[in-house]
Amino acid sequence: MRAAALAALLAAAPLQAHDMITAEAATRYLSDADRWLGAPRQAEAQYRLGAMLDEIRLLLNQDIATHGKVQGLPSHYVVEELARRGAPLRYSEVRRRYLFIDTYFAEAARLDRNHADARFRLLQGGFQDSFEQDPLVWHGDALAQHIALAEELLARHPAHAQREETEFIAAILYTRAARAGSSAYAAKARQAIAGFEARYPGSLRSAAMPVLREALR
Repeated sequence: MRAAALAALLAAAPLQAHDMITAEAATRYLSDADRWLGAPRQAEAQYRLGAMLDEIRLLLNQDIATHGKVQGLPSHYVVEELARRGAPLRYSEVRRRYLFIDTYFAEAARLDRNHADARFRLLQGGFQDSFEQDPLVWHGDALAQHIALAEELLARHPAHAQREETEFIAAILYTRAARAGSSAYAAKARQAIAGFEARYPGSLRSAAMPVLREALR
């Protein structure tokens, strides 16, 4: 029940709509890849390349979820050409989906310490890739790193456009850490849950807060 509730709320979060990969879109993607790969090593070029690859990844995963595999010659062509250009996508045979690529967002954040969007995409992508169905049952060993990233975003960029989602992710991360045995994070989780409910009473995500509170018991 907990897994279903959290998964439904995560699915209800606003997502950007995309067209499927057509021949025209494939040409545009590869033209953009050439532009950003050939640009000077600056934060914005790295960020834009990372954002483009993530957009393609989400489209391919949507195709897999709908049809069981990637369909269409343009999609396969984009995957092959990106790999040939040195910007390959990451496919997991075990998880049967394309995985989040943090490389370019991490480099953008390194090159520009004030690039809040790059740090948010690192947090969001890493979080979404860290679980299958239940956000409180995660894999990987980057929990502390993700918590530090969320805390940095909240502290250094209080007016960021994605603050609500950042706080939502932080509350789940704190709950994960508390369930792993950290009493210090249990207190942080309860504070984050109460704070989220107070700041975003009309948000769909607020419905997840009682689920997280129950998970702390």
